[in-house]
Amino acid sequence: MNGFNSNTILIVNSIDDTIEQLKRELPQHYTRVIRNEDSATDEFQKDQKDLAIKEAYISTNAVKYIILCGATFRLEAQNALLKVLEESPKNIVFIIVTTSKSSLLPTIHSRLQTKYLKTKTILQDFELDLKTLDLKQVYRFLKENQKIAKGDARKVVESMLLKVNKQKIKLSAKELDLFSKSIRLLELNSKPINVLSTLLLTLLQKRRY
Repeated sequence: MNGFNSNTILIVNSIDDTIEQLKRELPQHYTRVIRNEDSATDEFQKDQKDLAIKEAYISTNAVKYIILCGATFRLEAQNALLKVLEESPKNIVFIIVTTSKSSLLPTIHSRLQTKYLKTKTILQDFELDLKTLDLKQVYRFLKENQKIAKGDARKVVESMLLKVNKQKIKLSAKELDLFSKSIRLLELNSKPINVLSTLLLTLLQKRRY
């Protein structure tokens, strides 16, 4: 990513990966990440807005970067941020990180430059045949991937769901919801191997019945 000289919106594939990249590129002592870690929907709400505004008015001699993150942003929070985004205090640069342009109001977009960094990802075919899945295969797969990174684990979950559709395996609403929750758990820093174990054992149990 290029340097940030003004308030910027980043539209990205992964909020977590982008945060990690920004932490590597920006000065550690002058970078603040504000995100709702407790929200099941990763929504930027009033508490995060209050913290962002408070942080903006803590003066520094060096440029301070305040990173606001969320898959969605509560309307009230956005409206309350308008003034500080339009007239940011000296040496303050806001970076908004989200996965969808529509998560932000047009009035926010009009005040900040937008960088669309979202790219199409080509998923590799999931290596296991879900129709012939057995416990030995599950054990081998989990052993080989026990140290998998969460970004790679997310791709595995998505390719697994793609394989489910490809092999025309019918999932109940509850089982489909499990896939959605798995992505969210990975974003909340659950152990990737535990998330993959739950999904594979669910698919294994389904095959047996």
